[in-house]
Amino acid sequence: MVRCSNNLVGILNFITFLLSIPIIVAGVWLSRQANTECERFLEKPVIALGVFLAVVSLAGLIGACWRVTWLLWVYLFVMFILIVVLFCFTIFAFVVTNPGAGETVSGKGYKEYRLGDYSNWLQKRVNSNRNWNKIRSCLQDSKVCQSLIDGGANTPVEQFYQEHLSALQSGCCKPLDECNFQYVSPTNWIKLANSTSTNPDCNAWDNNNNNLCFNCQSCKAGLLDNIKSDWKKVAIVNVIFLVFLIVVYSIGCCAFRNNREENSWKRYP
Repeated sequence: MVRCSNNLVGILNFITFLLSIPIIVAGVWLSRQANTECERFLEKPVIALGVFLAVVSLAGLIGACWRVTWLLWVYLFVMFILIVVLFCFTIFAFVVTNPGAGETVSGKGYKEYRLGDYSNWLQKRVNSNRNWNKIRSCLQDSKVCQSLIDGGANTPVEQFYQEHLSALQSGCCKPLDECNFQYVSPTNWIKLANSTSTNPDCNAWDNNNNNLCFNCQSCKAGLLDNIKSDWKKVAIVNVIFLVFLIVVYSIGCCAFRNNREENSWKRYP
């Protein structure tokens, strides 16, 4: 008689195997359709994730339903490692994304962002020229400033100052408020001769739409604020997924015990 735990492990892994197929297909599609470095960056992790899920789910499915004890042992070992890694990453994500927040600017609808407000680990990632060159290319390809460029000529200064800009738009698409530049349009500013700001971002600003403030520290800070928000959401999802994995792992342990008991009965009739 087939044990309930074996059935449950088999069903869950069959569903996981089915889910892995569209993930692999999406990765292959990305590899063929990728036009930018950002898209090419995603293809290998997506394919690797799909293949990993397919292999692990097949091990669990065959081990549970066909009573292959060593395969089920491998499946449980991988699941245990996955639980430990996911637990560590979730704690790490909460710790790393804890510091840092946008600063409210008096009389403005948007916030401004300072790189020094974020964790040292995240700062090191974006301060690396190699990393930032790739990130900057992705930001430019995503046209994060396009809406400000398109509607810029018709946007009076009073209206712009009340705009609720995203962290990336505030950091990458306009100069800092402390630079005291003269407004022409959201992406076109005049540096005044009497400007006294010593912030290097003021010198880094360029009215060229391909440059703007993509080399500014504020742009890096805006990206980190986005990452902070996204990672916190991912960490919350990870907690839910972690509970699910622990439940599946527990059921898998019961199935493994069933396999061993059945094998011992066959060995000693």
